[in-house]
Amino acid sequence: MNIPILTALVFIPIAGMLLIMVTPRSQERLIRAIATVATALVLLLSIRLLLLFNINSAEMQFVERVLWIPELQVHYHLGVDGISFVMVLATSLLSFLACVASFGIKERVKEYFVLYLLLETGMMGTFLALDLFLFYIFWELVLVPMYFLIGIWGGPRKEYAAIKFFLYTLAGSMFMLIGILALYFASTPHTFNMLELGKNTFAIRFQQLVFLALFLGFAIKVPIFPFHTWLPDAHVEAPTPISVLLAGVLLKMGAYGFYRISYPILPQAARWFGPYMGILAIIGIIYGGFVAFAQKDFKKMVAYSSVSHMGFVLLGLAVFTTTGMNGALLQMFNHAMITGGLFLLVGVLYDRSHIRDLDSFGGIWAKMPVYGGILIFTSLASLGLPGLAGFVSEFMVLLGSFNVYRWMTIAACGGILLAAAYLLYMIQRVLLGNLNPKWAKLPDINAREIFTMVPLMILILLIGIYPKVAIQYFSPTIEALVRLLGGTAA
Repeated sequence: MNIPILTALVFIPIAGMLLIMVTPRSQERLIRAIATVATALVLLLSIRLLLLFNINSAEMQFVERVLWIPELQVHYHLGVDGISFVMVLATSLLSFLACVASFGIKERVKEYFVLYLLLETGMMGTFLALDLFLFYIFWELVLVPMYFLIGIWGGPRKEYAAIKFFLYTLAGSMFMLIGILALYFASTPHTFNMLELGKNTFAIRFQQLVFLALFLGFAIKVPIFPFHTWLPDAHVEAPTPISVLLAGVLLKMGAYGFYRISYPILPQAARWFGPYMGILAIIGIIYGGFVAFAQKDFKKMVAYSSVSHMGFVLLGLAVFTTTGMNGALLQMFNHAMITGGLFLLVGVLYDRSHIRDLDSFGGIWAKMPVYGGILIFTSLASLGLPGLAGFVSEFMVLLGSFNVYRWMTIAACGGILLAAAYLLYMIQRVLLGNLNPKWAKLPDINAREIFTMVPLMILILLIGIYPKVAIQYFSPTIEALVRLLGGTAA
């Protein structure tokens, strides 16, 4: 019996959500168990996908297609290639680990996990949908549970952060919807099928206008400067597991939109807009680094570091070389692992101290040696230490961009220096120096918290030492995309 594996990936969380909805509110342990099993099943299915995936093919695999709305030629159409596969794996892993990290949620547990599983369905569907109508539904579905997860379980300014996130994302989605409708009516015959739309040849002026409309929707999600201002508030106020998903998955949805929709369907407009994307990338890298360095709030520092690190993704997208675009996609995966881990570590410290002020700590390593070692490992990966994952992807982006935008590449190197500065400064303030007597009885990281970090650390080290283990899955797809864009192989 052939199981529709992609449909299972999307809807297993919905099944778990329905089970939780009929579970008595008082059965909190059972609710947590159902959510954990649902996310674990999705992770196991994604590992099965890993084993079955044909790494030598650039075509869509495991395609599922059923006519859904005949009048509009809308199909329930799912598929996975090298580009989407990477994000499916990252989504399933982080969703499982963040679910385990969510055991610390004590209030309204039933509602939390209902919304959490709905969020996973929306994220997974976004990366698997091949019909623009279906893609837009999943894209918008993510917005609803995230709004409530921040607005109900967040920090002191949770309502402000949730509304700001909602308004920014909704505004971008409206522009994106206009672009989707324009593509539908301009195609012959009318279709929402992404693969068929890529076979159409649209006028350059039309491509430019639609590209800009889609760009606004994707840029806000990444987020690209100057559309980034919702991000620090959302990260700071969101509960720790939701910050992990926000940084590890939601930001990648915007960059994925360029890979999946804007570039294959509007290649001429992509080449036209490439230099401008490069400029925005450099601004984000440098600006994000300086602002992260100025932060005293531990969580806000990590949030602004995401603006800088995602700038490397945008730079790789702007150069149209296989090395640069491979590096950008690898950076998306690496950033999900590294920054997701950093947010988990911020949560560990906050759960014990109930503050995030970097200047209030000092000497914590003496009381929390295991935590200190893991924090240093993850921070070194984030700043790009050779031998760890962060170095490989950023180096590939710089290598791929050097002969295209040399001055931009040189400027981007400044972002790496800034990352080293603010991360080492953070380590000094939190772990080193004299121990504040206030923290003399802080317990070290516990087994459950270590469990959420170990898979991320293994992947960070594995990809840092042997990056081919990840690159081989998406390199053929990227090469095909670069050929379509008229780019170069180096």
